[in-house]
Amino acid sequence: MMLRFLTAGESHGPSLSVIVEGLPAGLAIDEETMSAELARRRLGYGRGPRMRFERDVVRLIGGVRHGRTLGSPVSVEILNSEWPKWEQEMSAAPGTPTKKLTTPRPGHADLAGMQKYGFDDARDVLERASARETAARVAAGHLAKTLLATIDIAILSHIVRIGAAASPEGGRPTLSDLTRIDESEVRCFDADAEAAMIAEIKAAAKDGDSLGGIAEVIAYGVPVGLGSYVHWDRKLDGLLAGALMSIHAVKAVEIGDGMIQASQRGSVAHDAIARDPSFERGGGYIRRTDHAGGLEGGVSSGAPIIAKVAMKPLATLNRPVLETVDIATGEPTVSFKERTDVTAVPAMGVVSESMMALVLANEALRKFGGDSVEEFVRNHHSYVAALGTVVSGARPA
Repeated sequence: MMLRFLTAGESHGPSLSVIVEGLPAGLAIDEETMSAELARRRLGYGRGPRMRFERDVVRLIGGVRHGRTLGSPVSVEILNSEWPKWEQEMSAAPGTPTKKLTTPRPGHADLAGMQKYGFDDARDVLERASARETAARVAAGHLAKTLLATIDIAILSHIVRIGAAASPEGGRPTLSDLTRIDESEVRCFDADAEAAMIAEIKAAAKDGDSLGGIAEVIAYGVPVGLGSYVHWDRKLDGLLAGALMSIHAVKAVEIGDGMIQASQRGSVAHDAIARDPSFERGGGYIRRTDHAGGLEGGVSSGAPIIAKVAMKPLATLNRPVLETVDIATGEPTVSFKERTDVTAVPAMGVVSESMMALVLANEALRKFGGDSVEEFVRNHHSYVAALGTVVSGARPA
């Protein structure tokens, strides 16, 4: 069993859509809870005016009947409330644009995309390269999260840095803290750091500039054994890094204490193992620390999976100052300005949750299988129950 998804649509098109294939039958899904998850993506101080009036109107248009998945591909459409304003500019019918964008933004896909496809209008690139596409990923991620919840896996994110303002080390939140995190204007777990982050955003906004930052994403309840040490392309840390790096403007992903471990000795970098028969999802074994971020040899260890996701400052500035070239004239100039945010780091954290959920759901389906949710859950329970006997050497016949 494999879980895969495909998104379609442009930022200012009539809608975004996503098809998710591989979900088992019998998973409870409804438009209201999916809409609530999409609303989390619009959270965050520093978002532009579009977030204040944009509403993600969700329609389940395939693969679900009477609130339950059918085992067939699930199709979701997210309508664009601004479509009437863009119907002429973004029409699929033959015609010409009212204005061509010919001054590509440094740091964006504009110029490379124009060169790759032979476009003379940056809008042909930016409409798809826009982070608006992540709304469709969050819809797909909601389906993955719902599946993972049936085997008690849950994922949260919190913001640990925006610009120069950062949370202190330690104090990692748990699932009970998620509501409090989402109530924070920057989705930060630490109140003092939250105030510093807001001050950073205000200062950048005053200058017409943008800010990047870091989200920490944590998966709780993952059992030992997802992923592989056998095949390079099935190592779970590699799959997670690739999925998280695919998010717009993300430039770095760290698993556990990966960066600092490069300067440490092995005697302090690794997680000591201890016996704890009560820890079922680890087969009766625990790690005393979490330096590895819940992954060893490309395989989940039973400890929480922890990743830090770093986003660069947004390429569109409210006060364009970066030098570029007008591709129509060849003359130096500054880049054009699209409506933009000062920062989208809080939203990136929510998107990161979705991408982690999609990877973990796929690996859980690969490990446990099942055409129905009941079968999937039963296989998971059987595996976890057998872990203690297998690890102890007393393998069942």
